[in-house]
Amino acid sequence: MDKQSVRDIDVDGRKVLVRVDFNVPVRKGRVTDDTRIERALPTIELLVARGAKVGLISHLGRPKGAPDAKFSMDPVAKRLGELLGKHVEKLDTATGDEVTAALDRTDNSVVLLENSRFYPGETKNDAGFADELAAPFDLYVNDAFGAAHRAHATTVGVAKRLPAAAGLLLEKEVDYLDGVLKDPERPFVAILGGAKVSDKLGVIESLLGVADSLLIGGAMCFTFFKAKGYSVGKSLVEDDYVEEAKRLMEKAGEKLVLPVDVVAAEEFEHDARHETARPGDGVPQGWMGLDVGPETVELFSGTITSARTIFWNGPMGVFEMEAFAKGTEGVAKAVAASEATSVVGGGDSVAAVNKLGLEGEMSHISTGGGASLEYVEGKELPGVAVLPAK
Repeated sequence: MDKQSVRDIDVDGRKVLVRVDFNVPVRKGRVTDDTRIERALPTIELLVARGAKVGLISHLGRPKGAPDAKFSMDPVAKRLGELLGKHVEKLDTATGDEVTAALDRTDNSVVLLENSRFYPGETKNDAGFADELAAPFDLYVNDAFGAAHRAHATTVGVAKRLPAAAGLLLEKEVDYLDGVLKDPERPFVAILGGAKVSDKLGVIESLLGVADSLLIGGAMCFTFFKAKGYSVGKSLVEDDYVEEAKRLMEKAGEKLVLPVDVVAAEEFEHDARHETARPGDGVPQGWMGLDVGPETVELFSGTITSARTIFWNGPMGVFEMEAFAKGTEGVAKAVAASEATSVVGGGDSVAAVNKLGLEGEMSHISTGGGASLEYVEGKELPGVAVLPAK
């Protein structure tokens, strides 16, 4: 990427504030998925090895601008310490003399500050709060790609107050997405799933301009089916976007590929009666489509097998329910088996890949669902734009 990198700055003896994305699931005081913590380790370890004093800051969950014990960073500090193999002091604040004192202690090279969203100034990008955050530090590093699409105090405000650079993870995320969008090896196959066309309208438009094939699964396919005049039963449809779906199909031609069969169920339950239906024949009245069918998995897999570059975001069905997970599983296995450069763009598709144990078979799994989609859509990410150029 064309931004100044943490590799390029002198950090020896300096205090560095690192914005990380430690918004991880916590249950009964334990981190249940430490993927995002692990992804931040290379930047943290690089800084420590080069003699920096590191203060880490992240949000966790959705506290309402005030301290809330259930969103404390304590479990994160414990897991981070285990992964680093050293004690990580967790502070009960993100600003003030306590931060300065902790960084000055000779036995502390890594300190974790309290949840940034305990402060109302975080999401407002408040100037006073950004000043307080920056005060104890000499440098700032953004390694939180998953939060880079938010113009918050910890992603933008501090970067305007301290010499700033991109962390190793942020670099990697942008480089992989740029490889997909700007110079993909062809054929380039994009796969989109999920519930709503409205959530991914800009992404569809962008990918149609660069991909050779765009495979559409998930509940969003039913808005396209309605645009084709098919009966969709009680399947999720965005009626306000039917005309948009029709326009996109006309624009894309054969490039946009819809399912040729779906798994329809009598109700939204894991043990619901279900059967395979062809879109042209219609989903049975009163039933709803909850997954793509076996012929679609075969069709999509054939296209995926021939790809040299793949971008995938969104499940093919309700993969949390075993009866309606086969479409997502089939696509995931096809992507994993492919020899293509594969980028999984965050969100539920990552959860599905992890559930299947296929994360090691993908070239890159993004830590930022919303950020990766906005980047693919062509939007400027505030947390990246604010960083100085090389």
